Amino acid sequence: MFGTLTQKFQSLFSTLSGKKTLTEENVSDAVRQVRLALLDADVNYTVASNFVKRVKEKALGESVIKAVSPSDQFIKVVHDELVALMGVEESHLILKGNPSVILLCGLQGSGKTTHCAKLATFLKSQDKNRKILLAACDLQRPAAVEQLKRLGAQADVEVFSIDGENDPVRVAEKALEKAKLDNTQVLIVDTAGRLHLDEELMEQLERIKEKVVPSEILFVASANTGQDAVKTAQEFDRRISITGTILTMLDGTARAGAAISIREVTQKPLKFEGVGEKITDFQAFNPHSMADRILGMGDVINLVKKAQEHFSEEESKDLEKKLRKATFTYDDYLKQMSILKKMGSFKSLLKMMPGMPNLDEMQIDDKELRKIEAMILSMTPSEREEKVELVPSRRRRISDGSGVKLDDVNRMIKSFKRLKQFFKDMPNLKKQFQNGAGKKENFLWH
Repeated sequence: MFGTLTQKFQSLFSTLSGKKTLTEENVSDAVRQVRLALLDADVNYTVASNFVKRVKEKALGESVIKAVSPSDQFIKVVHDELVALMGVEESHLILKGNPSVILLCGLQGSGKTTHCAKLATFLKSQDKNRKILLAACDLQRPAAVEQLKRLGAQADVEVFSIDGENDPVRVAEKALEKAKLDNTQVLIVDTAGRLHLDEELMEQLERIKEKVVPSEILFVASANTGQDAVKTAQEFDRRISITGTILTMLDGTARAGAAISIREVTQKPLKFEGVGEKITDFQAFNPHSMADRILGMGDVINLVKKAQEHFSEEESKDLEKKLRKATFTYDDYLKQMSILKKMGSFKSLLKMMPGMPNLDEMQIDDKELRKIEAMILSMTPSEREEKVELVPSRRRRISDGSGVKLDDVNRMIKSFKRLKQFFKDMPNLKKQFQNGAGKKENFLWH
């Protein structure tokens, strides 16, 4: 996600690992490198300077744990300061009013329209009976209304628009009337953006805000824009008082500038993040999770959340029992692959595990699952239960019997072993997460 910044941090930590203690000299050199890495990632200059000052003070202070290596001490200080910089705890939506109104704002191209639908999907996942209405008030960008209608259909959420209407304030006002009439719980208002800030845009937003009285005004910022997003957020906050930020495009090669700087500069919480192209690729912003990812430590918090969403308690216990008794078979593997498909790509899940290297992609799509099923069905009962070793001759027989290439069989066997390890690690991660989610030292400082 934050490729270059993460690599620089890991290189720095590797350099420190050879030191016997933290001294004024090596800490000064380390914080200088941290500062350069942050500035290169387009972190706000003042934010970066204050950050490294606090890191240096704490790294040399008495609060540092004496029983661990200098490298681990420094990593922990940097991690803790990143968490503090981004807000410490998850910030929840304030849903009040009848209906609760959420206004999304930002510049053109930041992903407002898409994230209106993503936010609606997220709220429905929390409460299936929650009635939501999307208001198409972006009348500036061609096809924005049609785009919202398509996304609304995917989210199974109604979209309100007025054909031929040129005044977004009137659309917002009528959408609120309809929401009240239909006993809608949440009204999400999509608004127009511009390529840059201008007076007309701000006045329009001020009028919409006055008409619908939102309980949340969320600024939508692309994680790729760095300090520009921070400056824009400041201006939106000055004019319409934003209540928080949604960071988008975090699935790309984000530079991290916006993620690290925006909360400190605006003093408004980071509330959500868009992490992919699918309508479900949207999650609450967690400062601990983000710090983990920036420092290349995986993403235990969101991995456990995904597991809890897709595995019932009974399924989890059954799987744990099988792994403990070493009776996890290829048939179990096929079943778990079907569940994992709902959680995302195998590669994306493995990258969330601490210490996992970057692995070749293995897409868990329907075609791949059918191939895996054919290979497993071509195995003998003893092979499925791992009672015999899958030597080359057996692999060739499985390849011929399932109509796939030998490379496919080899890849499937390798992914079986990885998945087995993945699930072996999950119960421990889940336990650590439940015992102290949000406390970094509880689950990554081994």
